[in-house]
Amino acid sequence: MTEAEGAGASHSARLWSRLLAPRDIAALAAFRVAFGLLITTSAVRFLAYGWVDVFFTRPRFHFTYWGFGWVPALPAPWMHAVFVLLAVLGLCVAAGLFYRPAVALLALVFTYVQLVDVTSYLNHYYLVSLLAGLMVFIPAHRAFSVDAWRRPALRSQTLPAWCTFLLRFQVGVVYVFAGLAKLTTDWLLHAQPLNIWLSARTSLPVVGPLLEERWVAYSAAWAGFLFDTTIVAFLLARRTRPFAYAAVLGFHAATAALFPIGMFPVIMVTGALVFFSPSWPRRLLPRRDSPHSLQPLPSPPIGARAWLALTAATLYAVIQLAVPLRSHLYDGNVLWHEQGMRFSWRVMAREKNGSVTFVVRELRTGREHHVPPGRYLTRLQEREMSSQPDLILQLAHHIAREYEQKGRGPVEVRADAQVSLNGRPAAPLVDPRVDLVRVEDGLTRKDWILPAPETPPLHLRPAAQHGKHGRVDTPGA
Repeated sequence: MTEAEGAGASHSARLWSRLLAPRDIAALAAFRVAFGLLITTSAVRFLAYGWVDVFFTRPRFHFTYWGFGWVPALPAPWMHAVFVLLAVLGLCVAAGLFYRPAVALLALVFTYVQLVDVTSYLNHYYLVSLLAGLMVFIPAHRAFSVDAWRRPALRSQTLPAWCTFLLRFQVGVVYVFAGLAKLTTDWLLHAQPLNIWLSARTSLPVVGPLLEERWVAYSAAWAGFLFDTTIVAFLLARRTRPFAYAAVLGFHAATAALFPIGMFPVIMVTGALVFFSPSWPRRLLPRRDSPHSLQPLPSPPIGARAWLALTAATLYAVIQLAVPLRSHLYDGNVLWHEQGMRFSWRVMAREKNGSVTFVVRELRTGREHHVPPGRYLTRLQEREMSSQPDLILQLAHHIAREYEQKGRGPVEVRADAQVSLNGRPAAPLVDPRVDLVRVEDGLTRKDWILPAPETPPLHLRPAAQHGKHGRVDTPGA
């Protein structure tokens, strides 16, 4: 073995030793409990407030993700049963009861719910699916669980350090990319869309009058940018961690009070707990376990299985970094053309409102019909579709198929889509001359999407606002 090969092997051994170093299981057990209860709470809210019907059973047409058109929407009784199952699975995960199958099934079922209709997409739903998938591989049920009580041989007071590192990485990715998404002239130089959103909240008690001040929007915009881009570094540092977590609590409490974003603040406050010491929950227990009582896990040799696991974790990390960056493969403003927008952690990065009318031309007779989207969609679906080109394309294809089924085809379908981005005057989103029936969705650049307006966003006054928040004001968010 050469000197270089020996140094490489030594470096790999040190890395592997660090990843497998035993850490107290208490923090990840607490995270398991909190995560399971969040799932149960979210599922119960959807059932109690009727959001299962609003999002999944009431619509007559569902928008699907590219490549997932085969995912069916279940009828009302079964869709309600899916959310009951989610609530039960959340409790099982929290209690550590049949943890492995419960968290695996939870990840699958929760992801299925998100695949049913694109218009229900929210960043934190995507995060929950990822966290649930990661927890399948993290044995967080080896302590403080029903499984550990039932099976003494399963019990362990430690977990390998990679379990914590992986969760920290996932939560950190959300914050960092959410901050980078704010590195735009709209956000930093024009305080948009915060100017729009805050101006619509002036009726709030105490702070309401302040929200109409322009400097408040600018201060909030810069504070949000700096918070998202730096908070992970402060959470990682032991000395600054308590102050950073206090900032996390304050930041998410403020966003929850100002904007109807549902469970997102709670999920991020819970997720940030993984940055604390692995033993922090023991400080809350009546009897604190001695560090000498912790039984470390034996370190397995660096064999083929170990290298496979490390390779899989590295590949996962690369994908999580690459997916948010894929928008740079497309020209133009991603907030406008939306290519690479989803799964990129652009949290509250834009305010878009639009209106769409489809123009259908029967090729055999030459007759033209103006078709409103409301004929096929719920109000919530129409609001989401009106500013997202791929959803406009899907509905155009659906309209063409309906005309074919009625014996009135073949047809051409064009769209008159007028969209406003961050308070700008409405502008055409898609080329009204393009027959969308002849366009197929995919990952390539969509030339039928028109360029984004180059004019700066307007600074709207409070009197011009009517409480419309676009994607932020989403029931069940």
